[in-house]
Amino acid sequence: MFHFQSKTLKASILLITGWGGGTQLLVPLQQQLQQQGHTVELINIFNAFDAEILQQHVELARRFDVIMGWSLGGQLATLLVQQLEQQFSEQKILISLASNPCFVAQPAWSSAMSEDTFIQFKQSFQQDTVATLKRFGFLVCQGTDSAKKDFVQMQKMIKPQSVSLLEQGLVLLEQLNLTETLAHYTGQQLHVFAQQDALVPCEIIPNMQQLLAGKAEIVVIEQVSHGFPCFEVEETVQIIQDFLKHPVQAV
Repeated sequence: MFHFQSKTLKASILLITGWGGGTQLLVPLQQQLQQQGHTVELINIFNAFDAEILQQHVELARRFDVIMGWSLGGQLATLLVQQLEQQFSEQKILISLASNPCFVAQPAWSSAMSEDTFIQFKQSFQQDTVATLKRFGFLVCQGTDSAKKDFVQMQKMIKPQSVSLLEQGLVLLEQLNLTETLAHYTGQQLHVFAQQDALVPCEIIPNMQQLLAGKAEIVVIEQVSHGFPCFEVEETVQIIQDFLKHPVQAV
């Protein structure tokens, strides 16, 4: 178990990006965390339903103190800490940024994208990948006064992704339900949400508080979009720093 209480804390962090944009979007976050003294390895999403690929990432994650992800990356981070606990009895600090443990609504978890909306999005992606990715980019930035500026900035940073990886990511978003995984995880957890998120409804917050029952820290940033790890980097780093100095330990 790792405990970071010192004001000169230095952690090794595995940072997983979200769906659609590649790792470049989180380079500013990686760099600012490194400026705080942390070691940060930034990786793209991966097909966690492939047992061999998942295991490769579990072995990678063993080398880090903190497993952190944005959006789909937060779900993948949750899978990794679960596997590390099950396979090796090792607990890592879990940090998720704008991440819904169950992205598509289900009867027991309604604070998510409706199934109909997601199916339409998936069909749109199959018909016109480029246009759908652009629309997704708008949703990432939507909800703030700076949405247009943020979208332009984001388009400059996005690197083309393989269609097969994006399709695998959509399957993960559609099928993963990690609510019980979070509820049963006994390692330290921080979950950060955006008040104006167009992809992860802010109604998720009371549900997460009820699900985690005080054993995790839940932070809500006001007046920011789903893309806050890209556009509000300093505030994001400060929240992470504060948590690592004073982590919440599960009972």
